[in-house]
Amino acid sequence: MKTIAIIIPAYNEADNILPVYQEIQKALLSFTSYNWEVIFVNDGSSDKTLEVLESSAKEYANLKYISFSRNFGKDNALKAGIDSVKSDLVITMDADLQHPPSLIPELISKYEEGYNVVYAHRKGNNPHASFFNKLSSKLFWKILNMLSGLDLEDGISDFRLLDKKVIGVLKSMNESELFFRGMVKWVGFNQIGIEYVPNERLKGETNYSKSQLLKLAIYSITSFSTKPLYSAIYIGFIFSGLSILYIPYIIYSIIHHLEVPGWSSIIMTIVFFGGLQLIMLGVIGIYIGKMFMQAKDRPNYIIDTKNF
Repeated sequence: MKTIAIIIPAYNEADNILPVYQEIQKALLSFTSYNWEVIFVNDGSSDKTLEVLESSAKEYANLKYISFSRNFGKDNALKAGIDSVKSDLVITMDADLQHPPSLIPELISKYEEGYNVVYAHRKGNNPHASFFNKLSSKLFWKILNMLSGLDLEDGISDFRLLDKKVIGVLKSMNESELFFRGMVKWVGFNQIGIEYVPNERLKGETNYSKSQLLKLAIYSITSFSTKPLYSAIYIGFIFSGLSILYIPYIIYSIIHHLEVPGWSSIIMTIVFFGGLQLIMLGVIGIYIGKMFMQAKDRPNYIIDTKNF
């Protein structure tokens, strides 16, 4: 009999633990040919998430948990869950019920058709998101696909099924900055996407601020592409070429004894190119920082306690 591990990162999700578990239980009632367990990864929550997990685990035998020593981030929580299982299949999803557990049977059905990865991506715009979030989401996925060479659908989520081949590859990957949506696409194998309409968040608020989403976007792009480094070279050549167009004006000014433009134009030029240089140095600095963190070879997470 095959086994399924459903891995759910949880950060301040005390009110959502039991509801999401119970919905998963309903969705899997008819799948008697599979043994399944739900593994919550407590990502350093500051609320009563761990207490709820401890009490719930006593009530439900197939509810397991891992608890970190501090907050390490969602992707590291997913890695911890994947590293800890020996199951035939892994399903990853969020704890807030925006990923509908009722879709799990369809994920399993696609796997039984022969797919190694079955991932869910949002159908159309998220009806529960603000206009800014919708616009920034579309822009992010377009830029990421353009720079990384991946083909990630707009609205692709962490709601996915992975088979044993893919699980083994992901376990072997030891990157310091993880971006699972890109990593799962990158590994290849036989993949298929299915559309879903996200539910409204059950309880609580999203844990991502706009600054955190921007940081995630930068990390994601630089994790899968060196094109920003090449763009720095191209921009340098372009502006060096444009500066040559200033030479005829200088010659004309010397011949006709014209005054050179005032300090304001010089200051504007210095400020513009100074800012451009800082941007390019920042791009280079990000990549150097990534190498520095990777060279340290620190673990992606530290487990404080778990019940299996």
